[in-house]
Amino acid sequence: MTDRTGTRRGFLRRLGAAAGASAVYDAMRTLGHAAESDFTRVPPLAKPDGRTSVAVLGAGLAGLVASYELSRAGYDVTVLEYQARIGGRNITLRGGDRLVEMGSPAQDVHFAPGNYFNPGPWRIPYHHAGLLHYCATLGVALEPFVETNYNSLLHSAAHFGGRPQRYRDVAVDYAGYTAELLTKAINTQALETGLSRDERRDVLQALRLTGALDPSGQYHASDAMALTRGYAKEPGAGENGAPVPSRPLPRGELMASGLWQAIAFHQTYEMQTTMFQPAGGMDMISRAFIPHVGHLVRLKSQVAAIRQDEHGVSVDYTRLEDGTRATLHADFCICALPLPILDQLSCQVSSELKAAIGGIAYHSSVKIGLEFRRRFWEQDDAIYGGISFTDQTISQISYPSHGYLSRGPGVLLGGYMFGESAMYLAGMTPAERIALARKEGAAIHPQYDKEFSNGVSIAWSRVPWTLGCCSNWSDQARQTHYRNLVRMDRRVVLAGEHASYVGCWQEGAVLSALNAVTQVNARAHGGQHA
Repeated sequence: MTDRTGTRRGFLRRLGAAAGASAVYDAMRTLGHAAESDFTRVPPLAKPDGRTSVAVLGAGLAGLVASYELSRAGYDVTVLEYQARIGGRNITLRGGDRLVEMGSPAQDVHFAPGNYFNPGPWRIPYHHAGLLHYCATLGVALEPFVETNYNSLLHSAAHFGGRPQRYRDVAVDYAGYTAELLTKAINTQALETGLSRDERRDVLQALRLTGALDPSGQYHASDAMALTRGYAKEPGAGENGAPVPSRPLPRGELMASGLWQAIAFHQTYEMQTTMFQPAGGMDMISRAFIPHVGHLVRLKSQVAAIRQDEHGVSVDYTRLEDGTRATLHADFCICALPLPILDQLSCQVSSELKAAIGGIAYHSSVKIGLEFRRRFWEQDDAIYGGISFTDQTISQISYPSHGYLSRGPGVLLGGYMFGESAMYLAGMTPAERIALARKEGAAIHPQYDKEFSNGVSIAWSRVPWTLGCCSNWSDQARQTHYRNLVRMDRRVVLAGEHASYVGCWQEGAVLSALNAVTQVNARAHGGQHA
């Protein structure tokens, strides 16, 4: 699948071709993929001696976790939040909501009741144990998120006449042709394999089974192949009920198309099953914190400056409702603001921390939600959840993992872009982004034009309270700035996905918050946190 879009997936493909799997893995950690979580339990916090106050800046997931744990331990917590809502990038858009970007017309969401779109995080890997802990603790109902769907589509504009191909067909054909070629190489001793006779027998048997080869080692339309690839004529009943095996795609065009590269994407650690989503929308997680810490949050509070001395921290902020200025005094401060926002503020911190704050770039990302009058992807194409990929600008289409077989309108993720393509779309008006998503999506689903109802898009680089999607660490930045960024600076410590090795995931926000509260707790009791 030739990539011309600057997507994360395309970047990883190009890197893999040039530098191999280890380079891809390192890059995936930087981009937020392949990031393991080391969460085992919430660290115990000792009850403070007397009244110890903590200012938490930002009511995103990191701020919510920090304020939740500190308040449980007996700290006096106050949270300042710029928006009129909590949750930060943990956000869900529903009918009646309004989305405002800098320099763009406001977007009113017109989705039908019950429909929603997650413009920020939209899935949870099974091994993000910290986030799953809070979902369990706070009673957030989870349901499976379908990442890999063998009936989804893979599309290359330059191959197969621009016709999308089923993921299953590409995956099975790729495995079959590869197994056939390896079998021939082993049988003709074209490879210096160093295999013993028994190993050679076992490898050939494995290739025959996994590649659906015939006894002679050939991959072609057969009953064995149909067991994984499916049928041109499905099994039925009656005199004409016999099935007819499907026919494989031409090997040369399949390999040239690059469609097989989607297989590797779904096999990456972060994308393996089981994945989850909160029932009803991703913001069900942030909403679950409200009964516990909602009373601690001062909404519509814009932080202007952070000052500290040997006695405590002072945070200057503006009450956006009336424009009045105020100062919050506390013994300690956990700052969970996105770095592009924090970099614009007056912060009395060390030169090393200042350099770290200004030294981390943020990804640009655009996501597009499209509502259609009916769920044609299920009714016409038998696609229930999962992701279809394309080498067009929109990069992918993701189908809802809920509401199966329901009648009436449904919402697709109509495009998800990073890098150059995201910057390109960020320069468009919201209406232009929707038009592009409709046009390119129609190359995969011709029903787009007839069934389209309405849509909404978000360019994270134009969102005023974050100015980017998530942190974009380079290896050099990690080496130079990471330790300075996550260490407590006298009485101030940072939290957020940027302050972790699980960047661009909510798990990073959770882990960073637990690291921050641990440092505050140690300092409050006269210790130094390494």
